[in-house]
Amino acid sequence: MSDDHNSRTPKDSHYARLRRAHRDRNQQKRGSQQPFTRDGDGGDGTVRLYGLHTVRAALDNPKRRIKHLRVTRNAAARLDLEKYTALPFPVETVEPREIDRLIGPDAVHQGVLIEAEPLKPKPLRDLDGAALVLVLDQVTDPHNVGAIMRSAVAFGVNALVTTARHSPAESGVLAKAASGALEHIDHLTVRNLATALEELSQAGFQTIGLDSDGPEQLENTFRENRIALVLGAEGKGLRQKTRETVSALARLDVPGAIRSLNVSNAAAVSLYAAYQHLKSASDRR
Repeated sequence: MSDDHNSRTPKDSHYARLRRAHRDRNQQKRGSQQPFTRDGDGGDGTVRLYGLHTVRAALDNPKRRIKHLRVTRNAAARLDLEKYTALPFPVETVEPREIDRLIGPDAVHQGVLIEAEPLKPKPLRDLDGAALVLVLDQVTDPHNVGAIMRSAVAFGVNALVTTARHSPAESGVLAKAASGALEHIDHLTVRNLATALEELSQAGFQTIGLDSDGPEQLENTFRENRIALVLGAEGKGLRQKTRETVSALARLDVPGAIRSLNVSNAAAVSLYAAYQHLKSASDRR
């Protein structure tokens, strides 16, 4: 077997030196200014959240621990910051380019940025009184999870359950897509989704997995007064273990040429159906 290092040509070594020099220049450049991250990570255990709806909801959430607020004069007026008297954290009036520098020019920050501690996920046992729960099986795109959170809050979901791994962390991108919903829904993380689904079943939830090949239409599947809808990742769908663990598999019937929906759209449609079922069951009682 030949040694790769010894088999390099002078041309290979030349390009390697060029790559190292380019990398070193970039590192030096990044070291001369505060780096930005597109996912909103503050780099010190905090998250950077931006956008008017996102920040307004965070300011109104007593559970949110905010460390710093940067805001343009225009955004401060739109947020009506005067009503938040004696804010217990620094407030800095800045130009838009300062926020661009911190989170990147492509982030639609609308002139406001906060640095805050992430919200603490709750344990699964904190579901007393919950009637509607949404479970995500390794949905990793923060845009999708944020959009799902927004629909979940709109339809009165009591909690969102995600896996500790293969799920997006709280971030500016996720919070912006959620448009404030991040502050209005309990977020529970679990290590083993199959075990969590079994616990939900034992607590009286009917666990229903959304699957395009499900044997029954979703609206004909509801049986109980406590519902846990389970949605899988874009493309892959539910994992096999999840399919085997839920109490029922159901499909959304779509009449058009496209036979499946984006996971965030599927969440909205299925949550509406679950809401209607629970509302009818409550009216009958």
